[in-house]
Amino acid sequence: MALNNLEMSDLINKIEKIPENKKLIIFDLDGTLTKSKTEIDPETAGLLSGLLRIKKVGIIGGGAFERFKVQVLAGLTQNAKPDNLFLFPLNGSSFYRYQNKKWQKMYFQELSAGERKKTHEAFERVLKEIKYILPERVYGEQIEDRGSQITFSVLGQNAPLDEKVKWSKKHDADRLRIVLKLQEYLPDMEVKIAGLTSIDVIRKGIDKKFAIEKLMEYLNISIADTLFVGDAFGPAGNDSPALESGVLCFKVKSPQDTKNLIKHINKRAP
Repeated sequence: MALNNLEMSDLINKIEKIPENKKLIIFDLDGTLTKSKTEIDPETAGLLSGLLRIKKVGIIGGGAFERFKVQVLAGLTQNAKPDNLFLFPLNGSSFYRYQNKKWQKMYFQELSAGERKKTHEAFERVLKEIKYILPERVYGEQIEDRGSQITFSVLGQNAPLDEKVKWSKKHDADRLRIVLKLQEYLPDMEVKIAGLTSIDVIRKGIDKKFAIEKLMEYLNISIADTLFVGDAFGPAGNDSPALESGVLCFKVKSPQDTKNLIKHINKRAP
């Protein structure tokens, strides 16, 4: 769906424009809280732990729950309030919250065998049609079936961060071309750019908008009381659906911008 002028007016990048009354802060993961597939650093861990003591916090990312445990949960400080943290792995197709002193799965929307087969065939067809030459060196699986999402990582799932950064600078236009062509063959699926080198395919309607709306409904928190923070609001970016939810969105360029934002929110807390 194309973003109209009203939706774009809900995208800001200046901290001073954020209202003080936000009760729920929802973050994208890779590129926002952390660098691609890396753990939150000690400073971010401390800031996020502080935020959890004063706000409800959601995190939406493309990785599975096990990845969230490594990237986020392992770094939180002991005085964090995990009861205030709500996790949406696999771009919102699964939902976890902390209850009774353990993490509980609230839902998981698994792809059917037919959806999986059609997605794999579409990748093969598109790469052949556009005559895309895959890199000679690949680090781990290129196509990973995550149950409710299929992720294609050009350099493989375990590629080093510096290699992913170099590839992204040279080939992001190629990745967008693959995404647009894939979407033609997969009209019943969402095809989104993810991270630096990946493409996520998930059931249509399952995206950041879906996850945001689910969390607001679950917590009975309004659009006016919610803020979403992300880095990928461009064409086919997987944060752009957040704008369609109607919540105020804050665009960051790096995890450092996110740190500055959390510092600002924590400082203003009563």
